[in-house]
Amino acid sequence: MRKHFLGVSMVVVAAVVAAVTGAGAANAAPAPEPIPNSSPGWLTHGKNLGAASPNARVSARVYLAPEGGLKALQAAATAASSSHHFLTPSQYHAQFDATAATVGAVDKWLAGSGLSVKVDANHRFVDVTGNVRAADKAFGVTIANFSHDGLSVQAPTGAATAPASVAASIIAVSGLDTTASIVEPKTQKPSPPSAGFRNAPVCSHWYGDQNPTTLATPDGTVLPQFDGDTLPYAPCGYTGPQLRNAYEAGAAAGLDGRGVTVAITDAYASPTVEADANRYAADNGDQPFAKGQFTQSLPLAFTQVNSNNSPKQCGASGWYGEETLDVEAVHAMAPAANIRYYAGASCQDRDLLDTFSRINDEGVATIVTNSWGGLGDVVKPALLQAYETAFLQGAVEGISYVFSSGDGGDEAAALGTPQTDYPASDPYVTGVGGTSTAIEPTGITGETGWQTTKYGLASGAWAPTVPFLYGGGGGYSSNIAEPDYQVAAGIHSPNGGRALPDVSMDADPTTGMLVGQTQDFGGTALYDTYRIGGTSLASPLFAGMTALKIQASGHGLGLLNPAIYANPAGFHDVTGAGIDAGNIRVDFVNGVDASNGYTYSVRSFNTANTTLKVGTGWDSETGWGSARAGWLTPAP
Repeated sequence: MRKHFLGVSMVVVAAVVAAVTGAGAANAAPAPEPIPNSSPGWLTHGKNLGAASPNARVSARVYLAPEGGLKALQAAATAASSSHHFLTPSQYHAQFDATAATVGAVDKWLAGSGLSVKVDANHRFVDVTGNVRAADKAFGVTIANFSHDGLSVQAPTGAATAPASVAASIIAVSGLDTTASIVEPKTQKPSPPSAGFRNAPVCSHWYGDQNPTTLATPDGTVLPQFDGDTLPYAPCGYTGPQLRNAYEAGAAAGLDGRGVTVAITDAYASPTVEADANRYAADNGDQPFAKGQFTQSLPLAFTQVNSNNSPKQCGASGWYGEETLDVEAVHAMAPAANIRYYAGASCQDRDLLDTFSRINDEGVATIVTNSWGGLGDVVKPALLQAYETAFLQGAVEGISYVFSSGDGGDEAAALGTPQTDYPASDPYVTGVGGTSTAIEPTGITGETGWQTTKYGLASGAWAPTVPFLYGGGGGYSSNIAEPDYQVAAGIHSPNGGRALPDVSMDADPTTGMLVGQTQDFGGTALYDTYRIGGTSLASPLFAGMTALKIQASGHGLGLLNPAIYANPAGFHDVTGAGIDAGNIRVDFVNGVDASNGYTYSVRSFNTANTTLKVGTGWDSETGWGSARAGWLTPAP
């Protein structure tokens, strides 16, 4: 409405000027054009508190389109991923960076409005700083103070605009709306990673090898049957050798990731991650990192680190467990692969986008695992094209991006209606969902989709206490159209949206991975182990396996999904067969030791009431299923 009113007003003014001066309408300056998705999504329910002070500070980032436009870059990424003929980073920049003339025109527009301008070295974006008066002039907006969703922010009252002469070169702007745009790790652990946690030692080494009839409870609690069955105790946590035996059995000799670099992105950087990963590997039958096998790319400084609870800040220590899981899971699946960790300066989108710039410009890694995301896929429309440009640059260079699909199931419990999570729902990444997985010495003996109901003891029986506790993300995007490769594969999307997940791996915390991390036990930093899950586990497991495929192929792969959907034979169809109704969890009440006693629960497998279901072929809970040795067949 704002753009339409402004356009009508300009036409009327032009007509009046023409009538008075005799000038033709053709001489009028073209109307400014809206910048895509620059109007805050919360405006319809936010409260306008009045115009911001003209002298209030503004810091924004203007993202520039690649030379030739996004469609040209999309076509190049698709072609390169099919032919496996990729560009080097320098070749990419020579072909797709915004030109000096474009940058000069954008600089002139913004500086001419009174803003200070700093141009990215590779012309991806332009950072501007200044005051509200200058920003209002530059972007054709009125910046006001608002309250929404418990936050007090500064934001434009409508869409930002750019002069017609440069509008086609602008794909997004962030920062005019000061609402923090943050992402969260997709990890499920019973207590915050910053606080110490240990599993109670009542668990199964392999799936199903202990139950209440073979191992009594430590305090004498009698555990009843569940729907007439004696359920086993949850696994203590699968280790690297167990996971490789499950997923990579039958792979060609010598496939261990050698010569391949796997990139991991998260916010912040654990100071003990390499030492923790080395100790964990040595304690659980694997080799620690060789010298130089694990490296890090860190920002100059970290920001937004003060709180685990504030919606405006990130809680740095809360990301340490995520990084630890990612590193140890990749090393478990690809013991000889190099791992390079790229830390974001904070959990805000622009800082995670910066990690992608470093990955793509270095050109060292060929597979990137990302165990984080937002809630829903309509929360970051302003940055959608900036994300996609990064994924497409990677694809042109032979770099593949994989993301955790989320741990909120269909997100209906959190958002009211089913939604998928972004960035996993982007068509240019592979979204990895979750399974509940039974691993025995013979391999995987049962799998189903990860959707959990929690049961507790009540009057000597198991009774549901949390109908939906957590589950692997999936469903159909309400914001992103179904891509051609899904249409061609016959995937029926009821709303025409991108379908998730693409594939799945073990993610259920009940059947999760054992990890080792230095944690805070009563003010003392100590190393210990615990079982962990979430699609934060599934993504690095899949990335580690894909490193073996890249090793076998002798080159990067770029976009993975077109090949997966054209031939999903390398994936085991997950239909729910061969696994119990759930497992019994035995936990310390205080999460650390038995001093406060034990707590008992049943965590069900795939019984929570969501819209996601397992079935034959692709399904909305596990995609094409979980990877097996067939996925490791070399790509031509």
